[in-house]
Amino acid sequence: MFAGNIGVAQDFGTILDAAEKLKPYTDIHWLIVGDGRMLPWVKEQAEKRGVVGTFHFLGRQPMESMPHYFSAADVMLATLKKEPIFSLTIPAKVQSYLACGKPLIAALEGEGARIVREAGAGLTPSAENSEELAGAILEMYRMGDAERQAMGERGRKYFEAHFERHMLLERLEGWFSELINKTI
Repeated sequence: MFAGNIGVAQDFGTILDAAEKLKPYTDIHWLIVGDGRMLPWVKEQAEKRGVVGTFHFLGRQPMESMPHYFSAADVMLATLKKEPIFSLTIPAKVQSYLACGKPLIAALEGEGARIVREAGAGLTPSAENSEELAGAILEMYRMGDAERQAMGERGRKYFEAHFERHMLLERLEGWFSELINKTI
């Protein structure tokens, strides 16, 4: 499942290339939840490449219904173009995916990929590399349910330890207290 903006930065060309390579695996389905300016192009390309039978566009959904969609997925997908600015950021969807306790395939560079690897929450093929992306999807496809579930659980624990809101607020409060104590 890919959830979020369907734009240039999300590199749907690579996703479509990987889907095309995986056409023989008719039980691998791509669930696309979201909208964006590239959606018409992605739909057109899915048709041209003959992957419409496994590429499912679920449209934009309200935030409160996203946990329902995430729970239906086996694996979450995050992709970004290979640009220096993207390697410095942690996409919000990576945090959401970690929080939902599902394994990830994160075709990203830099911080986003580092976090997925550090958490042990999924696979990190290189950005803009459809061969590696298709390979990672096949690796996840061939994995046992227990191994995928363990990845998801590690991701959830990592989220709780590093991104959970209450923990972040406590950490920020501690830093402010230290700063105040040093200046007094």
